[in-house]
Amino acid sequence: MKVAILDDYQNVSMFLGKFEKLKKDFNFQVFNQPFENEDNTIEQLKDFEALLVMRERTPITKKIISNLKNLKLIITSGMRNKSIDFLAAKEKKILICGTDSSSNSTAELTWALILGLIRNIREESENMYQGYWQTTLGFELRGKTLGIIGLGQIGIQVSKVALAFGMNVIAWSENLKISNANENNVLAVTKEELLEKSDIITIHSVLSERTKNLITKKDFELMKDTAYLINTSRGAIVNEFDLIEALEKNIIMGAGLDVYDIEPLPENHKLRFLPNALLLPHLGYVTKENYEVFYTQMAQNLLAFKDGKPIRVIQMLN
Repeated sequence: MKVAILDDYQNVSMFLGKFEKLKKDFNFQVFNQPFENEDNTIEQLKDFEALLVMRERTPITKKIISNLKNLKLIITSGMRNKSIDFLAAKEKKILICGTDSSSNSTAELTWALILGLIRNIREESENMYQGYWQTTLGFELRGKTLGIIGLGQIGIQVSKVALAFGMNVIAWSENLKISNANENNVLAVTKEELLEKSDIITIHSVLSERTKNLITKKDFELMKDTAYLINTSRGAIVNEFDLIEALEKNIIMGAGLDVYDIEPLPENHKLRFLPNALLLPHLGYVTKENYEVFYTQMAQNLLAFKDGKPIRVIQMLN
């Protein structure tokens, strides 16, 4: 069975997944770089029967699925993947399976962005490499208000750290249960209250039609001009054009971003040139521990599929 391992940027899949042990039954090919476009994706993958997909790095569209005549199985890291056309896969009777995933890594990276912004780490680090000394003035978190949009597993982990720092924590989402907020010492508020009161706003909602463009120009105008926005969820939750305008006009103080509308972020993208934006290349889930889970369980999924007993199934054939 021919298996393509996609978007292995760090070139660690064969080692972490121990795929070498499966070479008797599977013929693996690793792709380390993003594909140029849909046509290039189809050309490169046309002979494969299984795709191992790393999160949403390569969109598996209807066009791609329709043109991969040998494809029988897609395994994605995690149990959700908005970049796969599930309906097209079902029509072609392609099985889709997933893996477990840790939320720890994204919660930790959220705090890396928060601390990086409030202590001006980008500028001060650059000062050191240029031979200079301190030039900025940061601020402390104690007594400040953290607003969490989406109090799920990651949002709760982020809230616990905020409380340990002595912050006031408030939260909002359309489906937020007040009991869930109370259990975690978080105050449930309206969206408008969260935007107006928060010193730092961090987004942890799942991307859906309901949450797409959840934060737009009118929302930025409600925020404090000293506020920071953090997004480690999905780029499309925040209107990118409106975010850039808010940063350029200093409507908010700054933004810490790990996710974008287009990934990888184009070289000449405006965000790359804004001094009040702290940018990371979608590292939220990129840890050794997470990758070990992803690739180890992908290997298990392959073996289970070969034996006719698929596991961790997201979408059945029928």
